[in-house]
Amino acid sequence: MPSSTQVLIAGAGPVGLVAALTLVQSGVSVRIIEKEHGPRPGERGAGTYPRTLEVYHFLGVNEIRERGEAVSHIQSHIFGSIDVVKEFPFLVGEADPTPAIPINRSVALGQTYVEQILASHLEKLGCAVEYGKELLTFEQNEEGVVVHISSQNGSIEADETVEAQLMIGADGARGVVRKQLGLTFLGETREDTRIITADIRIKCAGLSRDHWHHFGDADGASLFFRPSNQFGDNDGWQLILSGDRFDIERLAADKEAVYSCVKEAVGAPIQFMELIWISQFRPNIRMVDTFGKRRVLVAGDAAQLGGQGMNSGVQDAFNLAWKVALVAKGMAPLSLLESYTAERLPVIAQMLNLTTTLLDKTFGARREKVDQAYRRDRILFMLGVNYRTSPIVLDEFSADIPAVPAYNTERTDELVAGDRAPDAPALVEGDNTVSLFNDVFKPTHHTALVFAADIQAANPVLKSLAQYSGISSAVIIIPATAKPVGNIGSARIVIDKEGHAHTNYLVKGGSRVVIVRPDGVVGAIVAGQSGVEKYFGLIQGRK
Repeated sequence: MPSSTQVLIAGAGPVGLVAALTLVQSGVSVRIIEKEHGPRPGERGAGTYPRTLEVYHFLGVNEIRERGEAVSHIQSHIFGSIDVVKEFPFLVGEADPTPAIPINRSVALGQTYVEQILASHLEKLGCAVEYGKELLTFEQNEEGVVVHISSQNGSIEADETVEAQLMIGADGARGVVRKQLGLTFLGETREDTRIITADIRIKCAGLSRDHWHHFGDADGASLFFRPSNQFGDNDGWQLILSGDRFDIERLAADKEAVYSCVKEAVGAPIQFMELIWISQFRPNIRMVDTFGKRRVLVAGDAAQLGGQGMNSGVQDAFNLAWKVALVAKGMAPLSLLESYTAERLPVIAQMLNLTTTLLDKTFGARREKVDQAYRRDRILFMLGVNYRTSPIVLDEFSADIPAVPAYNTERTDELVAGDRAPDAPALVEGDNTVSLFNDVFKPTHHTALVFAADIQAANPVLKSLAQYSGISSAVIIIPATAKPVGNIGSARIVIDKEGHAHTNYLVKGGSRVVIVRPDGVVGAIVAGQSGVEKYFGLIQGRK
C-alpha cells in the first residue's frame, strides 16, 4: 500500500528544509527525502545576506545569524608574497540596524551548518529528514502526485510509493524533478572557468584571521582565503582557487598538490594541518522557463544556477511554501501556485544578469583589478527584491509611482504592494513593547495592519477581515495621540508610540490597510473593506 502525505519534498539542502519548515509550521504534513546519507560537507555557499536572515528569523531560526561570522575586509597580496598591497571592503553598504531594517549586515556560515540547524528545528516539530532515500520517478493526476522512491540502508535496498497532494523539487541542478517535468534549462556553462573550493586547516603567522585574503598574479591566477571558526582550532580556512596557472584536476585529487600551491602563493612559513574537504566546479548561468507544472514545483538549484545560490533558493522556497500550504489545506485553488513563476521568474532573470557581470569581473576575460572585482554592493542584500507586477498583489495608492526592476535596491521613499514589508519597533501592546518582525509577522498566515485614527474607526474593516480569519489575523495600529479605549474581538491593538509604523509604511493620516503576506511581502495596500475583499479574492481564486 502506498503511504501518503500532503507535500513531498525532494532534496534536504537549505531550500528544501526552508520549504518543509514553513509548511510544517503551517500545519501541513510533509515528508522530505534526501538521497545523500547526511548533510553535505564543506563551507560552500557561506555568504548569507540580510533578506535571507530575515526569512530565518520569521521561521524562528536565529542560530544561523548568531553563529555566522562577520564579513571582513579583504587584504590583497601579490602571488608569492604575504605583504599587503591593498585593503578594501568586500561588502559596500553594510550598516547598523534601523527601525525598518533590523538585520542590516550579512554573515558567513557554510551550508553544511545551515542544513544541520534547519534540520534540527524541523525534527523538533516531528518531521525528520529521510536521508538515503532517492526520488526515482513520479506521475501527476487530478488528485495529486504518485512518487516512486528508493531507499538504501547498507546493502539493503527497498522501493516505496508515496501519494502526495503536491511535490516540491529542491533536488539540485542534476535532480530528477526538473528533468522529468521537461522544463527548459536556459543559459550556459562556463566550460573554460574551473574553480576549486576547499576547507583547509593551516597556520601562518603572517596571515591575519581578522581579514579575508586574496593572492593573485597578472595572468589571472586567484587564490582566496576566508577564515572560519566553524572547524579546526583557530586554524580553519575556506579556500577558493582558480586560474590557468593551476592544474585543477590534479589539485582536486592530490592533497600534496594543494599544499604546494598554497605554499607557493603565500610565500611565507606555513604549517599544514589538514585538508578536510575539496571540490571543483564550473560556473553555471541557467534558469528554467517556468518554475513548475500544476502540482509539482521546483526551487533553488533545480530552478536556477549562477545567481546568489543559497540565498535565492531560500527566497524561492519561502515565496512558494505559504501558497502550497493554502492549496494543501483547501483554502486556495491550485491556480494560486501559478503566481510562484510570475513572481520569481523576473527576479531570477534580473539577478542572473547582475551576478553574471560580477562573475566576469572576478573570473572572466574582462576581470577587473582585485579591489573592484571582489567588491559587492548593497543590491545583493535582496531587500529591494519585489513582486510589484504580480497578479496577486493589489495597491490602491501607487498609480503614479514609476516601475522599478524586480531585483532592485531597497527604497525608503515609497512602499508599493509587492515590496518587502518593513519592520516597526516600539509598538505598545498593553504593558508590553513589541515589534512587527519579532511579535506580529508569522509565516503561517497573512497579517492585516489596520492603520486607524482610533479603535472604533477600524471596526468596518475588521468586520470584513473576519471572514478571512482562517488565513489572516488583524492588528490595529493607532497613533500615540489616540486614546486606547475599547476592545474589538480578537484583533490585537498596538499604539505606535514612536511613530515608526506610520513612518515606515508611509501612512500620514486617515485609515489604511496594509496586508502582509506570510513571506513578509506586502500583498495589498488598500483604503478599506472593498480592497480587503478584492485582495483575498485574488488569493482564493474569486473574481
